[in-house]
Amino acid sequence: MLIIPLAVLVSACGSSSGGSTSSSGSTPAASSTPATAAGVSLTTKTLPGVGSVLVNGQGRTLYVFMPDNAKKVTCTGACASVWPPLKISSGQKPAVSGGVDASKVSSDPDPSGGDVVTYAGWPLYLYVADPNPGTDHGQGINSSGGLWYVIAPSGTVVKGKSGGGASTTSGGAYSSGGSGY
Repeated sequence: MLIIPLAVLVSACGSSSGGSTSSSGSTPAASSTPATAAGVSLTTKTLPGVGSVLVNGQGRTLYVFMPDNAKKVTCTGACASVWPPLKISSGQKPAVSGGVDASKVSSDPDPSGGDVVTYAGWPLYLYVADPNPGTDHGQGINSSGGLWYVIAPSGTVVKGKSGGGASTTSGGAYSSGGSGY
């Protein structure tokens, strides 16, 4: 008699485990949803000490990587695990609002696959140490072989000091049209 309920219990656990695997399988897709065209949007936010900058639809700060030099994606592999590129489906554009200039929005191929959203030619990235909207812990960081900065709605790379206290190597701004870095 006990064997039958035990068999039912094992069977139910196996079914639950299978459902859990399926649910777990959809969790990564849900977390990568902002990387698809349907979930990608750009807007602006004013950050203390930095000014108005681009953020994604969830309010997370977007960065540019100086070695990209407003030309192409260079942060891949281990770099992209810390600085995930803002990805979009090929041929799509993100929704824009706030002070974002839609004419400055485009995309470039990512050597790792897919396309990365660009602004004024600069590929855009998030920073894993910015878990909350409105933080800019990546501002002025020198990592992965280059410096990381926020970008203003004008398309200018902002090298000002972070409100979070990150130091930078220089003040002012880097014009995306110049030969700069």
